Amino acid sequence: MNTLKLLKSALFTVAIFTSISGFSQDKMMKDKIVMVGGAKMYASKNIIENAVNSKDHTTLVAAVKAADLVEVLSGEGPFTVFAPTNEAFDKLPEGTVQTLLMPENKMKLQAVLTYHVVAGKWNAKDLLKLIKKGKGKAEIKTVSGGTITAWLKGEAVYITDENGNSAKVTIADVNQSNGVIHVIDTVLLPKA
Repeated sequence: MNTLKLLKSALFTVAIFTSISGFSQDKMMKDKIVMVGGAKMYASKNIIENAVNSKDHTTLVAAVKAADLVEVLSGEGPFTVFAPTNEAFDKLPEGTVQTLLMPENKMKLQAVLTYHVVAGKWNAKDLLKLIKKGKGKAEIKTVSGGTITAWLKGEAVYITDENGNSAKVTIADVNQSNGVIHVIDTVLLPKA
């Protein structure tokens, strides 16, 4: 009888430990801190709160401010943002960014920026499922009303815009309190 009690107690202890360690692993995955642009990205902060700290996204942040989209991207969401780096903006023809940042081009800037945003939280695993389901390609509607296409090249996920420009996802699954960011190396442009 004492052996049975000891066995039950040991099994109960193992079950409790397994539950606690499983919970801790789940919590650690959610709290996983990703570095972007030399800054820690916290899952407890929203898209804007994190983006302003990334040295690699100063152009994007300036554009979001000029387009009056700070409040939207700070909102509840959830949103999936394909976030071009400063280098991605530098690839655009000379003068493009400065022209887009002019007050008279605010609507055009909003269209470009919302073309990088998808409603809902789509992590890399979700994107891969969509690509597989679409037999190698997944067409995704953006907040701007346009379409982007996700696809794989080797192990890397790429996003192609309506003009045939492709951006590589360089950092995936940067979780935010209101969605997720995937860092990309090229600016996506909607069909003019």
